[in-house]
Amino acid sequence: MTGGLLVKICGLKARADLEAARAAGADFVGFVFAPSRRQVTPAQARAIIGGLGPGGRPGLVGVFVNPDPAELEEVIEFCRLDRVQLSGTEPPELCRRLRVPVWKTVHLAGPEALAAVDRYAGLVEFLHLDAYVPGRYGGTGTLPDWGLAAQVARAYPVILAGGLTPENVAAAVGRVRPAGVDVSSGVETAGVKDPAKMRAFVRRAKEAAMVLKQ
Repeated sequence: MTGGLLVKICGLKARADLEAARAAGADFVGFVFAPSRRQVTPAQARAIIGGLGPGGRPGLVGVFVNPDPAELEEVIEFCRLDRVQLSGTEPPELCRRLRVPVWKTVHLAGPEALAAVDRYAGLVEFLHLDAYVPGRYGGTGTLPDWGLAAQVARAYPVILAGGLTPENVAAAVGRVRPAGVDVSSGVETAGVKDPAKMRAFVRRAKEAAMVLKQ
């Protein structure tokens, strides 16, 4: 992984997606194990990852929604995950239990979301900020409240998600100043990961972060 702004490309479903994300310079890639059109099984994820050595590869993030703790730990071991992203209503106790760093998704429904931020801050590596869409836990392509996200990012390390694209990621980085950004549908064409969009997203995100340092 490189220094500076972290970039995660999520929702990988094929080895070609992983190779393209690595070539684009992504720091992390995400596999969705929760119900979703991008859902993969642990066996599918392991097959996609298979043969990649630890050197020079993106970190592996498993995305879960309200998992059974014992089954979650089995998937972490089976797929050799580097991080876990918990996107449901998981309790803080689960974050403490896991042996790998945790990203906890907070859906920014409004200022009341700050209570959730306070529940998990200090327990997790990053707060993963996404839009609030009733009945959905992620993958909606909806922009969250960047002003509220910026408020959280001033106090805690955050990964910004939700509706990001190569066209708007520079503005998002400039407004929110997150530790990282997360994209899925924004680098797809007709529902399939697009290598050119991946490259553009990573480049523009990291360039925007470099400008902030100048």
